[in-house]
Amino acid sequence: MSTREEEIQRRIELSTTCISKAVFPPTTNHHGTLFGGTALAWLDEVSFITATRFCRKPLVTVSSDRIDFKHPIPAGSIVELVGRIIKVGNTSLKVQVDIYVESMYADGREHAITGVFSFVAVGDDNRPVPVLPVERA
Repeated sequence: MSTREEEIQRRIELSTTCISKAVFPPTTNHHGTLFGGTALAWLDEVSFITATRFCRKPLVTVSSDRIDFKHPIPAGSIVELVGRIIKVGNTSLKVQVDIYVESMYADGREHAITGVFSFVAVGDDNRPVPVLPVERA
């Protein structure tokens, strides 16, 4: 493995982000489940934190590539959001965030939502810059 690949792997490990939240009635819809817009905001926030921890540079979200709602999340649940870098380009990153749901009063958890987001690192002029320091020969 090259030095660059080792550095990427090290940064991926260090940037993995886990956040837990409780789902209370103000964040739910008329079905008593987590409102999709709230879930999207949480996904975007965790993906941004993950990407920033990876490169420690200013970033902009360029797309939410895919959001899959697999399981409803009822009020009174605990959710864990787990963000991981899944692709590193020259000036861009892809982050996957998975949301897991668990009851407050029973063991076990279930994978509920997955989102994939793309970011570009930008410089002071808002133009793309490398996400990692440029190696010098």
